[in-house]
Amino acid sequence: MPLTGAKAVMRPGGSGVVDDQLNVPLEDAELLAEVELTTNLIIAASESDTVLDQAEVDRLLGLEAPSIPPQKVREG
Repeated sequence: MPLTGAKAVMRPGGSGVVDDQLNVPLEDAELLAEVELTTNLIIAASESDTVLDQAEVDRLLGLEAPSIPPQKVREG
């Protein structure tokens, strides 16, 4: 059976078994995390009767509100 669209190599030892170099497990943890966040946003938006405000979007994304340190009045 001819191989098409893939580069194959014979295993050492002449066993006759062909390995497909493109047949590797692919997993990208960052991509999976992005897909999960996007999915959560889509679900929340589809279940909401109103537009999600920025605070709700930030909460769904796991973001905290930026903490701005209190400012002191300068004297002098």
